[in-house]
Amino acid sequence: MDKLIITGGVSLQGTVRTSGAKNAVLPILAASLLIDGPIVLSNIPHLNDVTTMMELLGRMGAQITVDERMNIEVDSSHIINFHAPYELVKTMRASILVLGPLLSRYGEAEVSLPGGCAIGSRPVDVHINGMRALGAEIEVVNGFIKARVGSRLRGTELKLGKITVTGTENLIMASVLAEGRTVIHNAACEPEVEDLSNFLNQLGAKVQGAGTETVIIDGVDQLKPGGNYRILPDRIEAGTYLVAAAMTRGRVIVKDVLPHTLQAVLDKLREAGATIATGDEWIDLDMRGQRPKAVDIVTAPYPCLPTDMQAQFMAMNVVAEGESFITETVFENRFMHVHEMRRMGADIHLEGNRATCRGKEYLAGAPVMATDLRASASLVLAGLMARGDTVVDRIYHIDRGYECIEEKLSQLGAQIRRLSGRAYAAEYANKKDSESK
Repeated sequence: MDKLIITGGVSLQGTVRTSGAKNAVLPILAASLLIDGPIVLSNIPHLNDVTTMMELLGRMGAQITVDERMNIEVDSSHIINFHAPYELVKTMRASILVLGPLLSRYGEAEVSLPGGCAIGSRPVDVHINGMRALGAEIEVVNGFIKARVGSRLRGTELKLGKITVTGTENLIMASVLAEGRTVIHNAACEPEVEDLSNFLNQLGAKVQGAGTETVIIDGVDQLKPGGNYRILPDRIEAGTYLVAAAMTRGRVIVKDVLPHTLQAVLDKLREAGATIATGDEWIDLDMRGQRPKAVDIVTAPYPCLPTDMQAQFMAMNVVAEGESFITETVFENRFMHVHEMRRMGADIHLEGNRATCRGKEYLAGAPVMATDLRASASLVLAGLMARGDTVVDRIYHIDRGYECIEEKLSQLGAQIRRLSGRAYAAEYANKKDSESK
């Protein structure tokens, strides 16, 4: 099992480019099931979750071609299998996104209950209840969601009981081929929902209001294949590198990013003392060598500060000047990185959904274990401000959502490298031998 070894103490400097957004490409890949023909997607990040979604589509009968630039052509003309198996779904919660497209275009779907990050309860009730309201017959049997509809789904008014990104996306995809108008109230407003809707509209769908709390979909008979769609940049990846620059007192320019999608993150970084300039597709953050000030964080759905940035801001706050409070309102169990940060000397007190952080100038390098995608990123960031070596284990979590993170951080001056478990064991043994002589 691979590990990342970080030697801290380097102020990050330079330019880094973000990849395409994982949380946009996954629903768009699922949406390709709605199309009777090929579509080409570009700006695709090379991530484990993307590979898993492509394998899932391939098992269903989609023809997938990847060129040397990681552009993906998906042709769903000959889907023959409407089953999403547990072995794939368990590794990635986004697999449930095939439910809406399969049900809408083919009238049936059988999808395993999802797995993925262990960061709390993310119930599928919104998906199931929404599909039922659209006319589907659904039962949950032996861990599978089994759904059918006699003819076409029927448009209706839907009020989501909880704001959910994947729930909103699944219901949009289910509705684009439904009969009549569907109105989704209390919809998620995230940029990735808007990107999915832009993709569908390019193919002839009629989706209005994406990016607001009310989305209106007028069903069409079919979508038009062909063309190329470019996935929007990953705002969470960009935010991660910006926080890394702030906590290491550096200056970093992030390119291929849409600053307006990161307003809440930029506001907090300015509060921490960063000087920030932005352009159409770049952000320049400069700490001017100063230690960041601690900032209070409350996570909430977009456009507020995203829960996917909570762990990274905690990494900054534990080395910032002062005391801060971090309140997690989206997931009830998203502080699993706290125990690992404490191993590095971080002063964090937990009480319910709130963490109190008291900043230290530096942490201490230690072996730590990743528990989920964003937690793993926060441990890498903590390692950047630790004296000595930090060894992050179980980094398959980070490979689900960050493309070449060690290479990009190295470009900024970080001392970070990836080793296989075997190579690390050999290096550690050699080091112990040298110390004993």
